[in-house]
Amino acid sequence: MTDENTRTDQWSVWMAERAIVLQVLRDDHDERWTRAELEEQVADLAPQAVRDGLARLEAERVVVTEGEHVVASRCARHMDALELVSV
Repeated sequence: MTDENTRTDQWSVWMAERAIVLQVLRDDHDERWTRAELEEQVADLAPQAVRDGLARLEAERVVVTEGEHVVASRCARHMDALELVSV
């Protein structure tokens, strides 16, 4: 893989992470999202980037996965309540 492809892949995962966080913090949807719902909302991103982004967010404890469901962590919700996240 070339350096350019690596940068593109990293950028795609970064974009997926941002998109996922914005989705799980929405106040017009139940707190629990299915993976399929998230993938549908960010359909313009490559499915692998979405999976990788979700894995990175879970590793950093920004989201919590429960089987096929995804929720924002308590920390992410609190930061949103403090208006440190622009949603």
